Amino acid sequence: MQVASDKSVLGNFDKARFGYAGITSTFFRRDGKFFVNTDGPDGKLHDYEIAYTFGFKPLQQYLIALPGGRLQAFGIAWDARPRSDGGGRWFHVYPDLKVKAGNPLHWTGIDQNWNYQCAECHSTRFEKNYDADKKAFASSWSEINVSCESCHGPGLKHVSWAAGPREDKQDKGLATVFDERRNVNWAQDPQTGQTVRSSPRTSNREIETCARCHARRGQFSDSFIHGQTLGDSFRPATLDPGLYWADGQMRDEVYNYGSFLQSRMHAQGVTCSDCHEPHSQRLRAPGNAVCGQCHLLTTYAAPKHHHHTENSKGSQCAECHMRTTTYMQVDPRHDHSFRIPRPDLSQKLGIPNACNQCHAAKTPGWAMAAIKEWTGGRPPGGFQRFAQVLHDAGTGSPPAKDIVSGLIAVAGDVAHSPIARATALARLGDYPTPAAMASAKASLYDADPMVREAALNALSHADDTDRARLLAPLLQDKVRSVRMAAARALVGAPERLLGNDSSFKAALAEYFAAQKFNADRPESHVDLGALHVDRGDVAAAEGAFRTAIELDRSYLPATINLADLYRSLGREADSEAALRQALAHSPRAAMLHHVLGLSLVRQMRKPEALAELRLAASMDRGNVRFGYIYAIALHDAGKVKEAIGQLRQSLARAPRNAVIRAALREFSAELP
Repeated sequence: MQVASDKSVLGNFDKARFGYAGITSTFFRRDGKFFVNTDGPDGKLHDYEIAYTFGFKPLQQYLIALPGGRLQAFGIAWDARPRSDGGGRWFHVYPDLKVKAGNPLHWTGIDQNWNYQCAECHSTRFEKNYDADKKAFASSWSEINVSCESCHGPGLKHVSWAAGPREDKQDKGLATVFDERRNVNWAQDPQTGQTVRSSPRTSNREIETCARCHARRGQFSDSFIHGQTLGDSFRPATLDPGLYWADGQMRDEVYNYGSFLQSRMHAQGVTCSDCHEPHSQRLRAPGNAVCGQCHLLTTYAAPKHHHHTENSKGSQCAECHMRTTTYMQVDPRHDHSFRIPRPDLSQKLGIPNACNQCHAAKTPGWAMAAIKEWTGGRPPGGFQRFAQVLHDAGTGSPPAKDIVSGLIAVAGDVAHSPIARATALARLGDYPTPAAMASAKASLYDADPMVREAALNALSHADDTDRARLLAPLLQDKVRSVRMAAARALVGAPERLLGNDSSFKAALAEYFAAQKFNADRPESHVDLGALHVDRGDVAAAEGAFRTAIELDRSYLPATINLADLYRSLGREADSEAALRQALAHSPRAAMLHHVLGLSLVRQMRKPEALAELRLAASMDRGNVRFGYIYAIALHDAGKVKEAIGQLRQSLARAPRNAVIRAALREFSAELP
């Protein structure tokens, strides 16, 4: 991040034009400054000054100041690659979405806000400073860009050490020292080519420092103390659908941390700086040589292993074991889960694989046949063994008991990575069977905070007595994210069951502080609204949901929670009004049509309800529940044949769904 200047700006501002979504934006200079004439929040053309540049390779974005202390990332970026590689041009980061003013992804929208989305990782000692009453930011930073103090913490003592006699201090006056690799070596077995770390890694300090920025995570505090555990200020995402493929490969822009946690390399003690030199930002060695630091290249960089021509693209370790995904149109990034290619899973589950990324004209079946030929028919394995389980849990197609047993097996097997186990526990929360709850109980005191938090969340719907007995001790967990999750899970439990009430109040205060920190986001207000519902404070809940809607009308959970609150109060007309108001802004939102249809059913307005449920099922055919509910409504309206037809459509998308199968048998039996 740099102030926009002749030196920092890479893009063409010589009256260059770019058309997108019916708007022609013009880039120009005036009085030595850089401007763009483009559509503002009102959808009309205005001149905006470029305040800062953001990035320089392989693309550069531009930040524009808007009222309320906001800096917004402009959606049209400069491709900084050489022209020979397709660069030297303007392009839009969302070319297919045709984003217009009012959309949260428009450059003026909430999801392009630098203060929330970008600044923490691109500046030093950043403080967001959002004022919810003024709806404005007073953000500050000590350095505009990433500096030494971003990782090592306050540097005054280090400066004093450097200027002084430099006494023999291992920490050199640094607040945080990354010494996990000190006096460590990797011994290679010449027979197997495998390596072993000379001593176990006993600290996650380096990896979690990197994870502050190189992770898909939520931040809930900027009072970060360098060297503290990640969970005291951040909550990393688990392997959620939409973020990751079922086998854990990166899908959305998840960066590297969640991928690396799944890897055998992480399990064996590898750290980020084993491969990356953090100060130069280069690899420790070029190409396969960086892998050769640990893996015997005579074994692994040989045709008998990679089965490609020497010095070809396919002979490079990263091509097969670190599949790339391109983000922001021009930025390919490597998956850091270091996995064995599995074209068989592509055939079975529809997930990508490295073989067909290169051999795009071939099928996964072709790739699988080649691997079987190389291995003498042995099926490929790998360190990550949870793909089928997470796929089944994501689709909900097998019988629930099979999904639960699979998730329990992953959650309870310490050979799986903690992030995979935490993901399985999070899914078990949707199936509160005795066996699932027993699995969650067994993980409450796991060594990994992600696992502990997922386990207590899975138990959050247990009865009051069990919740208090099982979760109250975690109010004093050493990691803040776990304490906050415990407090949230215990909201609504009678105070007499909580034992040390001061621990509950302290952890709940941390939870409220986290929501206040993110008061610029609708998600926080929805979370607060749900908490107020559990506490029986209807007015506060309604206010929180309405604040969320004000911040982002397209954020559907805000409207759906508000409508459900009205439903619970018997205010069905208000529920309908809230849903119709949201639909006026988001007419293609299938979930809104579905929930409105249910509201109309409750109001006994069945023809209108059928129309809304039909819209939901047709707009989101991948959601088999929408199709199932529509079929039930058709059946209740006496349209049995149409209901059967709808069930068959849903079953074609989820052939193992036991609920749909049972309904289909029942309805078919009614036909003459």
